[in-house]
Amino acid sequence: MTLTGRTGLIALVCAIPIALSPWPPIAFAVLLAGLTMAIVADVGLAASPSRLQYTRLHNGSVRLGERVSVGLLVYNGGRRRFRGKIRDAWAPSARADPSTHLVDIAAGGAQRIDTCLRPVRRGDQQPAAVTARSIGPLGLAGRQRSRPVAGQVRVLPPFLSRKHLPARLAKLREIDGLLPTLHRGQGTEFDSLREYVVGDDVRSIDWRATARRADVVVRTWRPERDRRVVIVLDTGRTSAGRVGVDPTAADPGGWPRLDWSMDAALLLAALASRAGDNVDFLAHDRATQAGVFGAGRTELLARLVEAMSSLQPALIESDSDAMVSAILRRARRRALVVLLTDLNASALDEGLLPVLPALSAKHRVIIAAVADPRVGDLATGRTDAAAVYDAAAAEYASNDRRAIASRLRRSGVEVIDAPPAEIAPALADAYLAMKAAGRL
Repeated sequence: MTLTGRTGLIALVCAIPIALSPWPPIAFAVLLAGLTMAIVADVGLAASPSRLQYTRLHNGSVRLGERVSVGLLVYNGGRRRFRGKIRDAWAPSARADPSTHLVDIAAGGAQRIDTCLRPVRRGDQQPAAVTARSIGPLGLAGRQRSRPVAGQVRVLPPFLSRKHLPARLAKLREIDGLLPTLHRGQGTEFDSLREYVVGDDVRSIDWRATARRADVVVRTWRPERDRRVVIVLDTGRTSAGRVGVDPTAADPGGWPRLDWSMDAALLLAALASRAGDNVDFLAHDRATQAGVFGAGRTELLARLVEAMSSLQPALIESDSDAMVSAILRRARRRALVVLLTDLNASALDEGLLPVLPALSAKHRVIIAAVADPRVGDLATGRTDAAAVYDAAAAEYASNDRRAIASRLRRSGVEVIDAPPAEIAPALADAYLAMKAAGRL
């Protein structure tokens, strides 16, 4: 049973006759009994919330920061008209609006209610419960009941770095135009045959074709277009730290490193697929959490976004040995392996560095890390003693990152350490630089 504000107001008004009555106890008892009888009668006449039936309408998915309307169909299976409120409750991070809906449903009738969600966290959002409150005809009291109604809205990564894609595609076209399309010698894909000219490598002569013709002919070759790019997300504890500013929230609090890494991975995947390369994806901490392998160019981004949407940072240390083994199992041919992790000295010393030679010996490796811009801000503090201590700690942390990056580069690994908003274009530029230099 629930009471309304009208009940409280009537009780407050009843205090006046009690105060003016020559027999206050009797007046109090009479008025209390009358109000109680009215409340009991109102509850009895109210429609039963248990007779309501709910059908969750299909809601699909939404990108982080965008709005989506989730529908709920309410059917009144009782014999009385249902007047009251219904609340379709979601987690606070879903930012549901409005919180309650006024409904008036005739017996045997139905009404649709829509709740607008603007999620501020990526992943699968599920409703908490649907609460129905039925108010009696007197408006004094009613009945209330909550029950769970299954449903789900998948919140996808926003892919904010999409704005950098046109400029990088233009640069890719420029690189393709500058690179020679035909090469003499071995090591690339066969293209065609042509007549021998002075200066050609004699090893490129096709003797069988020459035997069938009057002239000496040589093979020509073209650059391979189906290079393999393997993008690996480290979903361990270092990916949980919030850095930068959340551009999709009204109250910016920063994204986890994992989300910034996802944004960079999507831009690189879109660029590499346009370049004709095969892109595979792997998310790993102690075990493989998600993977996309062998996706076509048209379906690659959709499958990546779907695979990434449910990933969450795990507060455990990543198993680098298992991660490298998973990469080597999937990528048997030479490939570009892009590992998105953090330059955490202690984690890399004990985890990745000992097993990195096995990976870099077979593949070209890029390690991309999201730097925390607040560390740079702290390093400039000199206003008081506390700021100086903060600055010293920030410098110490920066030196650790630079030292571990230098060790990785000496191991033959390319390292990209950039702030959150710059990590995606920096990684794309590194990929294009490799293309331009013919290292892919």
